[in-house]
Amino acid sequence: MNLDSLKAALMQAGCVRLYAKTLSANDNSKNQIYLSGSVESLHMFRPFEIASTNSSRGPTFKGKIDFGWLMNSGLIAPAPKAQLILYSQYPEVRLSGFLAQCADAPSELMVKRLSGRVLFMGLTRQSEVVAYVASPRSHLAKEFAALKPTTFKGVLLEVVLRTDLSPTTSRDIILNALRQIYSKGWIKSKQLDSSGKTRPCNAPQCGGYTLEAELGVSKNSRAEADYAGWEVKSYGVRNFDRPLSAGPVTLFTPEPTGGCYRTLGFKGFMQKFGYADKRGKVDRINFGGTYFVGRTHPSTGLSLKLNGFDSLKGKIIDGNGSVDLVTTKGVVAASWSFSHVLEHWNRKHRLAAYVPSRKITTPVLSYAYGHTVHLAEHTDHELFLAGLANGSVYYDPGIKVEKVSTENPRSKKRSQFRIHVKNLRSLYKTMDAVDVRE
Repeated sequence: MNLDSLKAALMQAGCVRLYAKTLSANDNSKNQIYLSGSVESLHMFRPFEIASTNSSRGPTFKGKIDFGWLMNSGLIAPAPKAQLILYSQYPEVRLSGFLAQCADAPSELMVKRLSGRVLFMGLTRQSEVVAYVASPRSHLAKEFAALKPTTFKGVLLEVVLRTDLSPTTSRDIILNALRQIYSKGWIKSKQLDSSGKTRPCNAPQCGGYTLEAELGVSKNSRAEADYAGWEVKSYGVRNFDRPLSAGPVTLFTPEPTGGCYRTLGFKGFMQKFGYADKRGKVDRINFGGTYFVGRTHPSTGLSLKLNGFDSLKGKIIDGNGSVDLVTTKGVVAASWSFSHVLEHWNRKHRLAAYVPSRKITTPVLSYAYGHTVHLAEHTDHELFLAGLANGSVYYDPGIKVEKVSTENPRSKKRSQFRIHVKNLRSLYKTMDAVDVRE
């Protein structure tokens, strides 16, 4: 196997990205493989079913990944126990379980304490990892050592997988798409349904749906980034020349994982905490309001509480902690486990594009999108939790049940967390304003 044949085999397996690392003696099945000193590799490889544990050293989060070893035959040997482990106390991310229950794993190279091996990790669009390891004295390892380093992701070097393609980055792709949308001016309000059909849209969030429709993104898609790896968020403004002087933007809408919302079910939660529509709409129960950490809402008596997060250090201190919506007596109405927040936040917000919009209602509801967009990168779940702790992020549900007394009540579930646009920078380590006209 040489570098060209490895790339060909990985592309045949559907890989679109390739990362590699020269392994130290300590990178083995016993000590795990060190990938990153931050959560960056969690963004790249997108673990799922994240679970948490606590130890004397601090909380640990473990997430499964779809991982397999590329064999010289071109076939892939699945490693069903592969997982990424985030040790929050350092922090660092390691790869573990990559040999367990894999019949054709390269155990002879990955069990030993042996310097100079090279681990290649191809990544498909579906976040599947296809790995290959080269021995220290192999031709492949020597080819890799001769490469000129360019882009690093943690300790992983990104290797160009295809030389016949233009070096267009995902940043270029999203900016080109937003440039085309900006140039269209006013766009009639619309949405793509789950089957990809264009439908009219008249809801308050149609600015976002219209933008997503222009990008070819359907409603109710899975919890992944919208376009070319970027989560795209629209928010309303009065003046395109002042894109950050606007109101709130919705960050994400994760369903609660605990509290009465789960133990009583949605119907029981609404019966206990919901209230009759304040505008007099008959046969309707609402649950809304804005909820902040440490502030009791005057109408519902509920407030947010961070359970297991040190707001002074900005660190999780209990892996089993959660964001709780509680009564004054401490009853948990709804909660979101830190594991759930980590999984969804890192999947959705690795790369985020914030796009200002304006609307007109006559002759028909239409939206236009601004020339200055903000591209945000390098975030993690602890920055989100810190935003909750300092009050810049808040819970703003839009939950309702209509036709309550009928046999077929109609429910809307929207547990959204929001932030004012002016505070967005606090959630990311990098945030650039880009004029798409240039």
